[in-house]
Amino acid sequence: MRLRFFAVSLLCLAAANAGAQAKRAQPGKSPELRVDYIKETLANGLNVIYHVDHSTPVAAVLLWYNVGSKMEQPGHTGFAHLFEHMMFKGSKNVADGQHWALLEAAGGRAGNDINGTTSWDRTNYFEQVPSNQLELALWLESDRMGTLTQTLTQAKLDNQREVVKNERRQSVDNQPYGTWLEKAGEAMFPEGHPYHHSVLGSMADLTAASVSDVQNFFKTYYAPNNAVLVIAGDIDVPQAKTMVQKYFAPIPRGPVAPKLASMRLPANMGTEQRIVVQDALAPAPRIFVAYRMPPAKDERAEAVSLLGQIIGGGNSSRLDEALVRRQEIATSVSGFNLGLADGADMLAFIATGKPGSSPDSLEKAFLAELAGTSSFTQSELDRARASQRFSFVDGLQTTGGFGGRADRLAEGWTFFHDPNHVNTVLADIDRVTLNDINALARERLVSTNRVILVYVPVKKTAQTSSTGTP
Repeated sequence: MRLRFFAVSLLCLAAANAGAQAKRAQPGKSPELRVDYIKETLANGLNVIYHVDHSTPVAAVLLWYNVGSKMEQPGHTGFAHLFEHMMFKGSKNVADGQHWALLEAAGGRAGNDINGTTSWDRTNYFEQVPSNQLELALWLESDRMGTLTQTLTQAKLDNQREVVKNERRQSVDNQPYGTWLEKAGEAMFPEGHPYHHSVLGSMADLTAASVSDVQNFFKTYYAPNNAVLVIAGDIDVPQAKTMVQKYFAPIPRGPVAPKLASMRLPANMGTEQRIVVQDALAPAPRIFVAYRMPPAKDERAEAVSLLGQIIGGGNSSRLDEALVRRQEIATSVSGFNLGLADGADMLAFIATGKPGSSPDSLEKAFLAELAGTSSFTQSELDRARASQRFSFVDGLQTTGGFGGRADRLAEGWTFFHDPNHVNTVLADIDRVTLNDINALARERLVSTNRVILVYVPVKKTAQTSSTGTP
């Protein structure tokens, strides 16, 4: 009882710190949480959301563009991620490298406060600065939205193309198990499906990209009518609206984006795919098992994440108890879903063996445990639910950045055309029943609906070195 009371107290405290309103709950029910906002749409189609929180003298500016790797056309993959880099290479009134420099000089922190990320479903750019520097942040974002193509040269394209290629070498090709997500996606989503190719895209496509190809992509997807701007924190809304009109209203709307290719997929893949990867960089065997699941826009989305938490999330999960503590055949396990928005999502479980151990034994034990995950208990669901609720509310303690209030408001508009989605998440988590979890497991956690990746360390051959005179 003491631990349960402490968890509820943390939720209330987090809500208060987040500039959100927490209503008194009825006995036996969790407190309600609300993030307030004001929304407007400019004549050029830009959606703008304002959220006020005067508790800390900071302001967050965040732009979500409705473009990710799923929008890329065959032969032109990797463009969305390429622009994550190009957007920091200067615009008409901002020199190359000055976007970072100006914001850092104003009090922002590169990485946590100033960044850009690309996913399968969207691209975002954000900065958090002292609230008296809000106008600087808005001007910088508007300048690159409105004028970036005016300064896009062949030299800049060549430079950032090589940066992206080097990123792939560092994060995929030269990392132990680095190719797993790419291989799992290619196996789970058929050729031609928008999720089939990785966010990094094809290096051949990037090599072949011309300046005009890249400019056309930008004009189509980086337009105000394909974006949502969130301004959150210690702001005066009328003053912020004046700044938005000054800097963003003059940017012309872009063309209508091409219709997204069909995302529909059967619920079940219909077959098991098993891939063995000989990995020269792997220090120990590692097994990945991925299942096709309902997407983030589906009403069962919260059940998917709770299912992953129960089976592989943390020290209280089934896989940790069985493979790490009881059988001692794995050194670590994990379980999570990607949160893909359309068509289907991926739920992945990972088990890492001990150095020198048998990949076959690890795989056999791993699959045996997954085969038994068809009947869960209420206590397992309650633990997973508490973890998910805390993680969500903990993120809302921040104004900007990953998972902060600005991020959640933009997510709601981009995926659901409803910024109020942030205020429904906890209720959606609470709505999931034990029957929902068990039904989802019986339907999707089957051998005909999974991809198995077995990473086998390559045995290194001893080399005889020549001897010489010391």
